[in-house]
Amino acid sequence: MLAVRTACCRCTLAVRRPWLHTWVYKQKQRTHRRSGSSRLTPADSSFSLQLHLRCVHSALQQIRSLHSPARDHPHRTVTSMSDQSATPTPSDPPPPPPGRPPKVMNRGRTAVPIASSNSESTDVPEFEHFGVPGPRGLPPLTEYLDILDVDMMKKPNESNKMNHHTTLYQSDSLIVRRGQEFEVKITFNRPFNSAQDKFAVEFVIGSSPQYSKGTYIPVFPTKDRQSSWAGHITNKSDNTITMGITPAANCIVGKYHMYVAVATPYGIRRTRRDISRDLYILFNPWVADDAVFLDDEKERDECVMTEMGIIYHGAYDDISERNWNYGQFNYGVLDACLYIMDRSEMPITNRGDPIKVTRKASAMLNSRDDDGVLVGSWSGDYTYGVAPTSWTGSTDILLSYASSKMPVCYAQCWVYAAVFNTFLRCLGIPSRVVTNFFSAHDNDGNLKTDIILDENGRIDRHRTKDSIWNYHCWNECYMSRPDLPTGFGGWQVVDATPQETSDGMYRCGPASVQAIKHGQICFPFDAAFVFAEVNSDVVFYSRKKDGTMEPVKVNRTHIGRLVLTKNPGDLTRRDITNQYKFSEGSAEERTVLEKAEEYGCKREKSNPALADVDLVLPTLEISVGDDFELSVEFINRSDQERTMDTYISGNVVYYTGVSSSEFLFRTPTVEIEPNQKRATLYFYILQTVKELVSVQSKSYMKQLVEQANLHFIVTGKVNETGQIITAMKVVTLRNPKLSVEVSSGGKVNEEMMATVQFTNPFTFNLEGVYIHMEGPGVMLPKFKYYSLIPGGSSLTWTEFFTPQRSGSTRMIATLDCPALRQVYGQATITIEP
Repeated sequence: MLAVRTACCRCTLAVRRPWLHTWVYKQKQRTHRRSGSSRLTPADSSFSLQLHLRCVHSALQQIRSLHSPARDHPHRTVTSMSDQSATPTPSDPPPPPPGRPPKVMNRGRTAVPIASSNSESTDVPEFEHFGVPGPRGLPPLTEYLDILDVDMMKKPNESNKMNHHTTLYQSDSLIVRRGQEFEVKITFNRPFNSAQDKFAVEFVIGSSPQYSKGTYIPVFPTKDRQSSWAGHITNKSDNTITMGITPAANCIVGKYHMYVAVATPYGIRRTRRDISRDLYILFNPWVADDAVFLDDEKERDECVMTEMGIIYHGAYDDISERNWNYGQFNYGVLDACLYIMDRSEMPITNRGDPIKVTRKASAMLNSRDDDGVLVGSWSGDYTYGVAPTSWTGSTDILLSYASSKMPVCYAQCWVYAAVFNTFLRCLGIPSRVVTNFFSAHDNDGNLKTDIILDENGRIDRHRTKDSIWNYHCWNECYMSRPDLPTGFGGWQVVDATPQETSDGMYRCGPASVQAIKHGQICFPFDAAFVFAEVNSDVVFYSRKKDGTMEPVKVNRTHIGRLVLTKNPGDLTRRDITNQYKFSEGSAEERTVLEKAEEYGCKREKSNPALADVDLVLPTLEISVGDDFELSVEFINRSDQERTMDTYISGNVVYYTGVSSSEFLFRTPTVEIEPNQKRATLYFYILQTVKELVSVQSKSYMKQLVEQANLHFIVTGKVNETGQIITAMKVVTLRNPKLSVEVSSGGKVNEEMMATVQFTNPFTFNLEGVYIHMEGPGVMLPKFKYYSLIPGGSSLTWTEFFTPQRSGSTRMIATLDCPALRQVYGQATITIEP
């Protein structure tokens, strides 16, 4: 504070407040008292007030001079705004501050910040006063009820975890499911007397707990006073009571802090914060009032409790299996799943709704627009991370994301689906991984996958933009849909693979499977996109030289050829195609497609005449590195001779249908004799011609990408009729296998041994080789790195492990390197108690 001494007054004036006039007047009164005057006359008052006002004016002038810009900058001309001759001159506005803008806050918009983090909490006072304590403080409270101990009954063999199906979670905290009673034991300093003692068990979640928001829930032991969570005393024994608590079936899912509060005449005293009394509340598919209730014990056990899964891939007529350890019960996985919701800044109050949780998670599992869990890559270059084909389970991915706070590299569709499955099962939402063979990814938003041919029938890869994935994996989760009409609950499609944006973010679903089957694609969310993935038509267009295009062939059965998932309770696959679509060509299918058109989906209405020559490509089983022959069969269905100019193209493709490189191109001219009719048998003998194409391994080996897919497409033009003929075939090359062996006689907590063996079958060396191995309940993820495996040589890796629980399980292993992807092996083992 600036103090200024004036010439007309002995005192120092500290110019602080507008009531300086009053201060001056009182100062003059004190001066008169010292001089012996009994009172201050009005004249003296007026004179002294004027004198001191002049003193104040002088002081203010000195203050202005001290703060004058001219004083700080002697060369600057200071223009007073009161000077009528001065004119303000415009200048450039200051530049915006560099760097990213700060995080948008809710200050000024909401009274308190929106709670969006489960890891943040508020301090709850140990004693909450009813009023202001007196000068001597509070009297001794020894005569009132006090809490000595709280037992959460959280051991795996105690009733809480057993009744709530959470014994497999590797956690030191109590984990229960909503809508179902659990118990806690509370020990007081004396026996509890319900007539005079009052207490409550309080549950708090988030940083701004409020009763109206469901983030602060007091639970009372008496019937006359209940909250949204039911409570009652189930047992009394001396100073200890056992209290049963039933969370609401629609309560928030997450991690709660628990307190025991006792009311006294002077205030409420409660237990202090103790992490041992934290508890997790999950969705409950065992309770009918929960939105995720699944009334099928076998399906529920598979889709919630099973850790080891099978994901199907490959080609429609050559299906392969990939084992995956979901690991939803592993240590740290539950916290990682809650962190994903925290990272998305999802409001705590929305976390009891499975529709909102799954939709938010479908965006957060990929990193395209929100720094989510997984970075997608289909390039083949995985230098800065782990190749998608190298992962064996979800545990490493989720724990890495939670610890580093950075997206994990890399993933493709089955990795997204597998990690999403772990997230859903961990939180208690029934889920399964689904594979759609020949899945359409349409760039135009219609029900057509367009393939452009030139006038001679050769495919124009430059103008063909739509792609047909050999397979695509997504998830189904089970829940009711109160936002949709009755009958559209049950299985819902959710997809974390970033393909197209939905409401501005890369996500998909939940979309009702029933809505997809019945063409109700207007229902939220993203039903139209999934409908196109299983129902698109493949339309071949012939492009003229003037740029016009004419449809020459429509294949209405190629897309969505087969939809598979794992069969509950065993290791077989289950065909669920009929849950997504009616039979091809049926009246129901036509009705559904017409309904989809009413909602804006465009279909190809034309039906080009079928060519009278058929093309057939065989199913081949070929190992990586093999030479083979491709037999192209032409069948004449007319009674006239046919001549065709054909194009046989072989491409190395990614499983997404995108071509990497062309390794084969032939242009044979094929002639077929007319069919011959036998008079006695009254039918034609069809004439066929087989064109054999030899394929050498050296032509494709150096160009192979992961999953080793070769795509053959044969097109041509019948000279006599001008008709276009086409055929496509995807050949998935078979990789060598890993040998996995586990020592016999396994028992819980007794050391065992797993051995992985591999022989390089090629003449060239394998470089940068990673081998991963893990098994649910028996071995956490482990890996070995080999910089070089010479051609023809073998390796053996032995790892010791100690099983943690009994039962049947599998040990799985993968080998991965730039020259050889997705080499698998597994061994089934049984652990005795």
